[in-house]
Amino acid sequence: MGNNYSIPIKGVLNKLSLRDLNIKGKRLFIRVDFNVPLDENLNITDDKRIRSTLPTINYAVDEGAKIILASHLGRPKGAVDKRYSIGSVAKRLQRLIKKEVIFLPDCIGPEVEEAVSKMSEGDIILLENLRFHKEEEENDEEFSKSLAKLADYYINDAFGAAHRTHASIVGITKFLPAAAGFLLQREIEYLKGAVDSPVRPFVAILGGAKVSGKIGVLINIENKVDKVIIGGGMAYTFLKAMGYVVGDSLVEDDMIGIAKNIMEKLISKGIKFYLPVDCVIAQSVEYGVETKIVPVQEIPNNWKALDIGPASVKLFTAAIANAKTILWNGPMGVFEVDAFSRGTFAVAHAVADAYALTIVGGGDTDLAVSRSGVSESMSFISTGGGAALQLLEGKELPGLAALTDK
Repeated sequence: MGNNYSIPIKGVLNKLSLRDLNIKGKRLFIRVDFNVPLDENLNITDDKRIRSTLPTINYAVDEGAKIILASHLGRPKGAVDKRYSIGSVAKRLQRLIKKEVIFLPDCIGPEVEEAVSKMSEGDIILLENLRFHKEEEENDEEFSKSLAKLADYYINDAFGAAHRTHASIVGITKFLPAAAGFLLQREIEYLKGAVDSPVRPFVAILGGAKVSGKIGVLINIENKVDKVIIGGGMAYTFLKAMGYVVGDSLVEDDMIGIAKNIMEKLISKGIKFYLPVDCVIAQSVEYGVETKIVPVQEIPNNWKALDIGPASVKLFTAAIANAKTILWNGPMGVFEVDAFSRGTFAVAHAVADAYALTIVGGGDTDLAVSRSGVSESMSFISTGGGAALQLLEGKELPGLAALTDK
């Protein structure tokens, strides 16, 4: 199974990491990503992002550091908005870590500085939402200094925000020694290490709505991958590029030429390229709507493809079976609606059953894997959507580049 396979790459990160620092008695400003989903009553519906930072926090507690945690939540647009308060996160974190977490009503200022000055070794403070200050997203220097004033060391464990040039991600590193937390380190080792030096055969499964969002990934992996499987809405831009009529299915007309060129380039290099051969169609994305399964050549006008069909599932499953490294980013259809979820869930099970290093690249894919019940069988599930994509495109993450070199 996927989780029996260990990461073959180490030492990908040439930056300071938490273990490189002597943190006993030191104040650590740990930037975490507690941007968790909330329901209408502000209850946390998924605490995976909180749980993923526990190894870093527990290590810092065990080593006798004074821990100051900071995060954003939602998009409050630079003003205090109680709907985006991190207070609910403090309660959940306290329950998970079985230790008192002191929640402060701001992230800078005299009150915060006084609370920090009174900390003992092993204490944990959680600051209020960084984005209640517009200076956070502006990467403002004075705001960065105010955050840095609280600590002796800066630790970035917020992979999901590492593609942002914000004060708590980049600006603060000008004023403190800056190191990677364990989650950030793991994300880089899996996403960058496995893709740069994959155990072969290496299979990339790309889905989701748009080709434009994944072009960079396809270009970056074209010399490293053995098979490419395309599903989701983006498949129909490729199918239209091949001359198929795809009804009202999602197509990016301005990407047809690019899709055709990439497909031809990959195939000319001997890379196996897979597209759906059948699909589940409907006239709208609604519960209870009439659906049909048709070959991709037979999508009628006014109907749209919303999931891969059973023949495509068999084709993709066979292509996945002998893989040794699998990278999956993007669902196979509109899996949030039951009628269009079977293709995505079937692929999730095929990936879980492969004896391979299995990397799920963030975004909606982690939710799809969770709903299919096979999360435990994946080697690694990324916590960052945009950051994961940027890394897979071979681009530098500002939050990673800003850390102190070893």
